[in-house]
Amino acid sequence: MNYRITKYAAYSANISMSVIATLSPVLFSTFNERYGISFGLLGLLVLVNFCTQLLIDLVFSFASHKFNIALTVRIMPVLTVAGLFVYAFFPMLFPSSAYIWLVVGTIVFAASSGLSEVLISPVIAAIYPDNSEREMSKLHSVYAWGVVFVVIISSVVLNFIGKENWYYMVFGWMIIPVISIILFSVSKLPPMTTPERTSGAISIFGNKTLVLCVLCIFFGGASECAMSQWSSGYIEQALAIPKLWGDIFGTAMFAFMLGLGRTLYGIFGKRIYGILIGGSAGATVCYLVAALTPLPIAGLVACALTGFFTSMLWPGSLIVVSEKFPNANVAVFALMAAGGDLGGSIAPQITGIVADAVISAPNAAATAEKFGMTAEQLGMKAGILSCVIFPVLATLCFVLALRSRKKRDAALLSENKTPDELL
Repeated sequence: MNYRITKYAAYSANISMSVIATLSPVLFSTFNERYGISFGLLGLLVLVNFCTQLLIDLVFSFASHKFNIALTVRIMPVLTVAGLFVYAFFPMLFPSSAYIWLVVGTIVFAASSGLSEVLISPVIAAIYPDNSEREMSKLHSVYAWGVVFVVIISSVVLNFIGKENWYYMVFGWMIIPVISIILFSVSKLPPMTTPERTSGAISIFGNKTLVLCVLCIFFGGASECAMSQWSSGYIEQALAIPKLWGDIFGTAMFAFMLGLGRTLYGIFGKRIYGILIGGSAGATVCYLVAALTPLPIAGLVACALTGFFTSMLWPGSLIVVSEKFPNANVAVFALMAAGGDLGGSIAPQITGIVADAVISAPNAAATAEKFGMTAEQLGMKAGILSCVIFPVLATLCFVLALRSRKKRDAALLSENKTPDELL
């Protein structure tokens, strides 16, 4: 069966995810100036986004069999449109309660984003069971390229229409999920399995191979998101580069390198375990250089290369779980998404906590001065340094996953079993 339209629908859903992930950070300063919303409350929008996605992941981990999967996939972009509409329209209509409507809109479209994480990867895996590695990489590269274009286009549009008219830009981005609605409505979805009951979903937690895969995506997601969330702030604070250039060389450049790595694997990729081990090891070096170098140019290069080295850690973990369980059900992918989201939310928080702790330390200014830095620069570098643990542990997990595959293949050959029989 030809699933070409279905593939394009999946790509459009991932572009919608890039819109959802990028809008709030791009509009932070606008919301602060126009509505007087504190940066603390604005940062909470990101946490609300992650927590909502994590909740959806966990629901599908335990209760995916309760849902009509095909119908849920088709409803997903409708939720994105609804969330973006609430996010833009009601603050325009009721500016005095803008923050409440921003939270409500964020919850609605974050639910859609969570569904996308859970359902789009198994759709692609089901369409291309014999070539899931490259197709999964292409799918996730679409998200990274989407972030690049959303940052650049949103910045240009805001500059053209004025920050006070920000909601028109949001209305404009609604065209992406509208396209998804149309494509999913006319496409056929491949069959996807779910556990027959809750106990079936719970039993997968006892599978050591699957637990290892979840740890891989947890540490891989943490390695990616710690730098992606703080790249702009790191370049501005630690390297003393103006914010405008921090945004361009931070968020956009990191996403560009992320997309480049995934695209290259989608075209030429093979030997995923070598890519994952090398990528996490390379990311370890980049974190160390970013935290310890006194040279701004070296810090910029390290920041960009972190995006390249971590580009396959999240999708690569999904490739690994697809390989180990070729007919993995939706609950497996939901559990993987939960692991990635948890890592992606914890790591940036640790960075911020460590940075704040160093900055507020009694002798921070004096210590920083010895190294020719301000307390803020020292704090940001310390925050980045603290997160080197994530790519280190990711490297260890991927090495264990490779060893597990070799042992598993030998066991399966001797027992004449398939990977799915171990679920």
